[in-house]
Amino acid sequence: MLVSDLLSTERVLPNVRVSSKKRLLELISKALVQHDRSLDHREVFESLCARERLGSTGLGNGIAIPHGRVQGSEAVQAVFVRLVKPLPFDAADSKPVDLLFALAVPENCTADHLKLLSQIAEKFSDAALLEKLRTAEDAAELVHLLSEAHH
Repeated sequence: MLVSDLLSTERVLPNVRVSSKKRLLELISKALVQHDRSLDHREVFESLCARERLGSTGLGNGIAIPHGRVQGSEAVQAVFVRLVKPLPFDAADSKPVDLLFALAVPENCTADHLKLLSQIAEKFSDAALLEKLRTAEDAAELVHLLSEAHH
């Protein structure tokens, strides 16, 4: 599974304004369920929050990959969020987060899920890409940048 298989302009939120990590996770959970009516946004929200309680999904450099397993889900759902104003996220480097790639994965999705997470983390280790993501004009440009093979 590739990042490009998961994203479309409807799954990219380029100018999000939120006041807290909780509000952000609520917004993400609602966005994740939009393309899969079998999912419940409260359940997705609880799953994302439970994962964050285990340890922040903030990687550093303003990046986070919130993710959670969801019962009854058949497919991985993804959404990319770019915040207008970076938000504290308990990241490893204590820097606020402004770029998030969020995932809701089927409960039994294991190796593929881990491979996808490492693919996303690797993509976000590219400083030039991060700069482009932060200055992209719109959702279409963000999808293009995230779908390009950088490695």
